[in-house]
Amino acid sequence: MSGHSVAAGSLVAADYLVFALLLVVSAAIGIFYAWVSRGQQNSRDFLTGGRRLTALPVSMSLTASFMSSTTLLANPVDVYTFGAIFALFSLSYILSIVVTSEVFLPVFYRLSIASTYEYLELRFNRATRLLGTALFMVQTILYTGIIIYGPALALSQVTHLDLWGGIISTGVVCTFYCTLGGLKAVVWTDVFQVGIMIAGYLSVIIMCMILKGGVATILSDSQQGGRINIWDFDLNPLRRHTFWTLTFGGGAAWTAVNGINQAQVQRYVSCKSITHARVALYINLIGLCFFLACSVLAGMCLYSFYKNCDPWSAGLVSNPDQLMAYLVMDIFTAFPGLPGLFFAAVYSGSLSTVSSSINALATVTIEDLVKPYTNMSEKHLTWLSKGMSVFYGVLCMAMAGLASLMGGIMQTTVTITGVLGGPLLGLFMLGIFCPFANSKGGLSGLMIGLLVAVGVCIGGLILPSPPYMTRPLPLTTEGCNFTTQGNSSWTATILPAGPSTVTTAPGHITGDILLAENWLPPSYLYFSLIGTVTAFTVGLFISLVTGGRKQRVESRLMIMKEDTTLYHMFRFFRGRVTRKTGNLDLTKKEERTGNTNPAFNHTEMDLKRRTIIS
Repeated sequence: MSGHSVAAGSLVAADYLVFALLLVVSAAIGIFYAWVSRGQQNSRDFLTGGRRLTALPVSMSLTASFMSSTTLLANPVDVYTFGAIFALFSLSYILSIVVTSEVFLPVFYRLSIASTYEYLELRFNRATRLLGTALFMVQTILYTGIIIYGPALALSQVTHLDLWGGIISTGVVCTFYCTLGGLKAVVWTDVFQVGIMIAGYLSVIIMCMILKGGVATILSDSQQGGRINIWDFDLNPLRRHTFWTLTFGGGAAWTAVNGINQAQVQRYVSCKSITHARVALYINLIGLCFFLACSVLAGMCLYSFYKNCDPWSAGLVSNPDQLMAYLVMDIFTAFPGLPGLFFAAVYSGSLSTVSSSINALATVTIEDLVKPYTNMSEKHLTWLSKGMSVFYGVLCMAMAGLASLMGGIMQTTVTITGVLGGPLLGLFMLGIFCPFANSKGGLSGLMIGLLVAVGVCIGGLILPSPPYMTRPLPLTTEGCNFTTQGNSSWTATILPAGPSTVTTAPGHITGDILLAENWLPPSYLYFSLIGTVTAFTVGLFISLVTGGRKQRVESRLMIMKEDTTLYHMFRFFRGRVTRKTGNLDLTKKEERTGNTNPAFNHTEMDLKRRTIIS
């Protein structure tokens, strides 16, 4: 790479070949499942996989749809800018998976529902179900637009890959295999795409380690640059990332995704048993933590390479979300095919998320908006399901155009998920935990929770958090005119019109910040928690004052102690303890001698004698 200007690079034939193979194999899986299941599927089998899937492919599909292109492009940039405290998201993942496994999974699996929002009609009323469905559809279409547009923009500006070519190819291939193969095709393409994502991510991390002389150098550079800042227990809710915001704010946001989002629920209820579903969730947790570790390490690699010459501050890239693509074109210039592998990994993230969204949108449309109001035959419903897959594929591609108005990919996706998902999470928790919650309380709680969450979000957009709350770490361009000799050599060239030359250190307060002292927004990670708590508490209060205590709710719609793993663990350990102390033997002895409750036993025997005599 000697003498190479680290500007926008170009992909070669080998890169395009790798990229094309990704699209071809993904499409081929859809064709395969369409052929295998021809004439055998009804609409529910098409949309839910016939509830015959096993834990391993479902877990990989859950990971793939959760770990979108945001993971590969935006998460390392967050570590590069704000430090490795991002790793504490692992705690929110653990919290959300445990809550999902113990609370939501047993209820949804027992009801055998194809649409998550069907629960809202069973528990509350049809109006609540329709509002929940509408919120999910808006959230998913907006989110999917960002997932398609974000990586396409980042890659087009760094690699000269055509922007709309990337958007349309992603949308068309997703729509194709969703329409042909249904959920089974989505799950098995996700399995393939997870493999591509792992290969692409690890290729970048390993090459960075080779060029830098090992992981020790990367960790040392990150330590010196203040990037290893994992523990921060500041209770201030206005701070962007702390232990509390990442664990509990992030926990609420990801529980809204894992616990009640149709795209995720649809997968784990497609398992052939609840045990397979639980195992899938926990294998998925391992996958999430693995990708998070890769994100943090990739962010450190990014900092180690550009600690003396920040490409964004120098104007070499127009958006921080392009930094990973920029690094890939820098380190892989002499290795044809490897840039293509990474970009295939990025598009795998997009494909997996978009296909999940298309399938979930088609499902809720059929189950919530068509079936309750029509008497269509199964054949017509199956064809309509496929038509809905095409419709939503086109709609998501159209929404990608609006995504250009959004900010950074990572924060935007979490914000949208939180603002719309949080109030829904509060509503589902109200229904599952509170037997006296009624439809008036549920609907009111959802609407007020949504208004509060949206209001806080708009406030955050109008008056964003100042640097002394977000705490960006220092970045510099002081070393941009230099050549580094070592395992590789490269020359950086500063382009004009950079946004800044040196980023100020955290804690520096300017006059603009003083203007914002009257009101500051909470961390974007608390938007979901605010919506959840508001919807739950308002719903609880209104239910109590509108006579909710008089109503009776079917037990199958509530969480029961027998549903939880904790209950079965308690029974298991109690049995072990009682066996060791001999209490069980004592009980058996009492039963033999009739001493457990003599009055009851004698009365029962007298009744039996009288019955026989009569």
